[in-house]
Amino acid sequence: MPDTVLEVTGLRRTFGTVRAVDDVSFTLAEGGSLGIVGESGSGKTSTARIIVGLERADAGQVLLHGSDRTARARGKARRLARARQIQLVFQDPYLSLDPRTTVEAALREALRLHFPDIDHARRITELLDQVGLGTRAASALPRRLSGGQRQRVAIARALAVEPAVMVLDEAVAALDVSVQAQVLNLLADIRAQTGIGYLFITHDLGVVRCVTDDVIVMRHGRIVESGPTAEVLATPQHPYTRLLLDSVPRPGWDPRQLAAARRALSLTTNRGNSTDS
Repeated sequence: MPDTVLEVTGLRRTFGTVRAVDDVSFTLAEGGSLGIVGESGSGKTSTARIIVGLERADAGQVLLHGSDRTARARGKARRLARARQIQLVFQDPYLSLDPRTTVEAALREALRLHFPDIDHARRITELLDQVGLGTRAASALPRRLSGGQRQRVAIARALAVEPAVMVLDEAVAALDVSVQAQVLNLLADIRAQTGIGYLFITHDLGVVRCVTDDVIVMRHGRIVESGPTAEVLATPQHPYTRLLLDSVPRPGWDPRQLAAARRALSLTTNRGNSTDS
């Protein structure tokens, strides 16, 4: 069995009176791919931001190879090492790339910070080839690239520092369907080549079905269901998971399925509130 690369235990984050993340726990195996799904406001992005280090948790731990990432890192070298281990790819690559900086300069900046002594030109060529762009893209500015090409640059920049885990926050949501498929195939190839672990944050169950081994379903900051992706999507146990599945139009789709799923979820929620009170 693969070793655990990422372990999240009892994660909590509150904004005012809202529990954005409420006792979230899960593990990611080395080279594994885990999806976190849910509607907007379910807590999946807040969870991702805590894991990456962009937000601090009120409680809980994030362990990478057994090392606590929620503890404060002392010294520049340790902070750089921690930042390198988990990389984030955002939904909109145009906003995450400096519009004044060429592709080559963006990659060189990451390499200079983390690997000052290697041959940067050679590594940049390797990275561009790895994401299917080639060296012709090196001199381009982001505005000269398509959305899919920009996302490939963002992936290359994340790969440049050789992370153990890549967090992809709705990373293909802004792309056309055909381009989504190309980028997802690219990510699958990279995982097979490098053994990197993926954490996919998405509302798209099609993406989850294509590229993840396991999935957790979040609602109101809590995990309501988890397990192997094929099993959860084929035989969902929680009404909210069934609601998400019934919300996806497909051949033979009947909107009455969605109404029935909403009624079942409402009944479950009301029973839970009665029990809590």
